[in-house]
Amino acid sequence: MAEFVPGRFDCLITDVSMPGRSGLELQERLRELGSSMPVIFITADTSPATEARALRGGAYACLTKPVNDEVLFHLLQNAMNCAGRSRRNERQDPPSDD
Repeated sequence: MAEFVPGRFDCLITDVSMPGRSGLELQERLRELGSSMPVIFITADTSPATEARALRGGAYACLTKPVNDEVLFHLLQNAMNCAGRSRRNERQDPPSDD
């Protein structure tokens, strides 16, 4: 995480269960670093608690394996469009008080 550069990527697709740090912990760390990058989880964990934690943490979506390719592609496109709009809004100059 020391090498994370905000704005470098438009979207993160990750599993909930990973060796070392879970995807949920990764999402939390990204938010702590100020990232608003959309996160899409793909998981075999079907527990409502896992999905709720992901969404409460700001996940764009939480999909259960196996994932339909068209659904994933559609979500990825939408997430990237949102990320692009967000970055454009952040770059705009604040309105002047004139």
